[in-house]
Amino acid sequence: MDKMEWIAPCHFGLESVLKREVQDLGYEIAQVEDGRVTFRGGMDAICRANIFLRTAERILLKVGSFRAVTFDELFERTREIPWEAYIPEDGKFWVTKAASVKSRLFSPSDIQSIMKKAMVERLKGKYHTQWFQETGASYPVRVFLMKDIVTVGIDTTGVSLHKRGYRPAAGKAPIAENLAAALIMLTPWRKDRILVDPFCGSGTFPIEAAMMAANIAPGMNRSFTAEDWTNLTAKKMWYEAVNEAQDMISDDIETDIQGYDADPDVLRTARRNAENAGVAHLIHFQQREVKDLNHPKKYGFIITNPPYGERLEEKTALPQIYRDFGEAFRRLDSWSAYMITSYDDAERYFGRKAEKNRKIYNGMIRTYFYQFPGPKPPKQKK
Repeated sequence: MDKMEWIAPCHFGLESVLKREVQDLGYEIAQVEDGRVTFRGGMDAICRANIFLRTAERILLKVGSFRAVTFDELFERTREIPWEAYIPEDGKFWVTKAASVKSRLFSPSDIQSIMKKAMVERLKGKYHTQWFQETGASYPVRVFLMKDIVTVGIDTTGVSLHKRGYRPAAGKAPIAENLAAALIMLTPWRKDRILVDPFCGSGTFPIEAAMMAANIAPGMNRSFTAEDWTNLTAKKMWYEAVNEAQDMISDDIETDIQGYDADPDVLRTARRNAENAGVAHLIHFQQREVKDLNHPKKYGFIITNPPYGERLEEKTALPQIYRDFGEAFRRLDSWSAYMITSYDDAERYFGRKAEKNRKIYNGMIRTYFYQFPGPKPPKQKK
């Protein structure tokens, strides 16, 4: 298999960030749609995309795309896919997820059942058997239906890519690691600039920023479903991708990355998570209320995920929290602030209208990424 097509789903509204990441890895973009980026690359992409991409949710090996408006069509077209090129005779295969938008076929359970039957029929004919033990590696299939177009992929990742492995314990309302990484990438922050998260919770924003600063690949310390696909990828490919990631690490750097939270228990979790990620030495965590936010230097960045008030008892506290945040920000000379929240009155109590905002779905919650960019620092004289 030379160049294959790979599908990388992501958070809605952050496709442009993932597209740039894929291009930086050296792969060719085939298509950008709502919530996913399709790209072309050799079999090395199965390893490199999983290990290096910070903003994707998973990597799927695209095996087919076709139109189907009846279940008979779905069965026949699924059976035409050369499943034997991907799934060995002892492979364990099933349709783990089906999603349908504006399509005549909309029952996920029926789609899953019919496609599994079609796969079995195809492989029975190719392997000349009536029964599959399914004792080998796993080949979970995911399918998207959009306006009657069926796109089929095999999941190479397994547990979602936002699970880096450093955050076994999360604090209150944690933000997903890949979402945090994407939001940092939407800002002009770079590793030589100050970054503060005054509502750091379990530490996701500071940790993701520190991993970027030290060039630590997010998937280095976890495993993937496709590692067992010895029929498609040699173990050597995985070793080479990990070695490439290892060679790129530069963690003997100086940074000014800080995380504050009012809750000491949450901060203990954040410190533990930073240690797990190998970046504890790059982050300063401190117990501090948002009203006490200050920094002596100019041109810093605040990137944060303040409370949303999803729980009823928290809603009454929100106006004061955002008011304190806004007042603290106004005291910081020439700083920039970026916050993601679903709180409708965020700008009102923050005391300033955002220069830009971007709608992003954080799970099923509609949020906005409010952007308050400050001035650029003067260029250093050489």
